[in-house]
Amino acid sequence: MAIDLTSSSLGRRGALAGGALMLAGGLFAAPRAARAQAPAAAPPAAPTGPFTLPPLPYANNANEPHIDAATMELHHDKHHAAYVNNLNTALKDHPQLAAMPLEEILAKLSQAPESVRTTLRNNAGGHANHAMFWQIMGGKGGNPSGELAEAITRDLGGMDKLKTDFNGAGARVFGSGWVFVTVGRDGKLALTSRPNQDTPLMEGTKVLFGNDVWEHAYYLKYQNRRPEYLAAWWNVVDWAKVAERYTAAKAGTLRV
Repeated sequence: MAIDLTSSSLGRRGALAGGALMLAGGLFAAPRAARAQAPAAAPPAAPTGPFTLPPLPYANNANEPHIDAATMELHHDKHHAAYVNNLNTALKDHPQLAAMPLEEILAKLSQAPESVRTTLRNNAGGHANHAMFWQIMGGKGGNPSGELAEAITRDLGGMDKLKTDFNGAGARVFGSGWVFVTVGRDGKLALTSRPNQDTPLMEGTKVLFGNDVWEHAYYLKYQNRRPEYLAAWWNVVDWAKVAERYTAAKAGTLRV
């Protein structure tokens, strides 16, 4: 049988093929266009809950040149924010815990459900430690005065000895952790360190001030030179804020 190659036959076949392609284009092109015009999905919202990220009480560059602005922004906006978000997530199914003040959650960790205990230890501890940390920086260093200076001399051997002992304790923290000066209701000071995000609040002891020796606190500027960071950090301590914390601790009103 001969194959029909006339122009009319080809025209009919082309028309049919073209119609099929147009139909296919109509079926598939529209969804692609719709997808192109659809708005991008919004990022997931941070978990809501009883705790919020406190704003820095000063600009990111307030501690320059000793702590750079990029480190402050990353440390506060990313690391601290993550502790707050993780803490709220852990508490969302535990309303009794969520109703507690932060320091009470930490002091009663052993009573928390085992399923969230480690998460609370890490993230409630991280939130408390950093909330304290921002408060006592942004200053110009120097030396304390008044009752606080007297307590440092009485209990810790004076400022020179305190700095030496504090920096040594911070340098000896293996991996990540904190070095603290604690204060009792009687006003007595003591020096201690903790791993990870542990805090003396877990034993019911108040923190007067402390320094973060996790690498995220100093690595952009100091790399692996933690002792250099520890020595420089004293230049940004706000002793007026530390003195306020000392007065509050003796009055029993200091929280974290």
